[in-house]
Amino acid sequence: MMGGIKRFLMINLGVAIMAVGLYFFLIPANLAVGGVTGLAMVIQNYLPSMNLGVLMSGFNLILFILAFTIIGREFGGYTIYCSFLLSGLIGLLELMMPLESALANDLMINLIFGILIQGIGMAVIFYQNASTGGTDIIAKIINKFTGLGIGKALFLSDSLITLMAGSAFGMELGLFAFLGILINGLVIDKAIEAFEIKFHALIISDNYDQISEYVQRDLHRGITYLNGIGGYTLERRQILSIVLSKREYTMLKQYIRRNDPSAFYIVNPVNEVIGNGFGGK
Repeated sequence: MMGGIKRFLMINLGVAIMAVGLYFFLIPANLAVGGVTGLAMVIQNYLPSMNLGVLMSGFNLILFILAFTIIGREFGGYTIYCSFLLSGLIGLLELMMPLESALANDLMINLIFGILIQGIGMAVIFYQNASTGGTDIIAKIINKFTGLGIGKALFLSDSLITLMAGSAFGMELGLFAFLGILINGLVIDKAIEAFEIKFHALIISDNYDQISEYVQRDLHRGITYLNGIGGYTLERRQILSIVLSKREYTMLKQYIRRNDPSAFYIVNPVNEVIGNGFGGK
């Protein structure tokens, strides 16, 4: 129950972060030319009689059906929710804080800040197995069947549209947009890596049995005992090998500092752990 509430709150936070990046930086600078919006804009440029809203709705309907049938009902449901929430938040910002232009006059500044903010928001949403619709759905499908990072998959799904937008609206804007989707893909993958990061700790302590008991009882993590010999003393020592989440590592470090300040431990970050208690995403 609590996990579902946390997931719902995180999805809403991610959409809110995205809305800020889009509304204050990308949209007013005409840099939001990727995804379904960009594709609809390109088609309308060559077929002016076509309605932009109808084109966007048609493409989104097809992609929503793909989301439900290929990824699953849960992903599809959250995707529809996120797409409406994002539109609603941007509309609300427009009413509460109308803008005549982007916050910055420089196109590059708008691109960098907008993409960084939007990318972090998208990473939060993707990490909760949801999306805001459009080409995010295509990226998720590519990710599911190929294992390619979600940011790289999104770059692939948006790159062709961005190139088409460049030919339709000018090469300079197209190159800026292409740079934007490249940065966006990198930001998303790096942010998701940060969310998934785990820590591998090797601990040498005279109180190894107490530390082991704490890890198993309070942190609910397994431990591997390694046999070691001190190079100077030639004494046999027990070395604890543990893999922990960031929160668990912080708790363990505080416990060791309180109970055995003389303990020696080495900690390394790990990006992927697969096995009991951990799942590869």
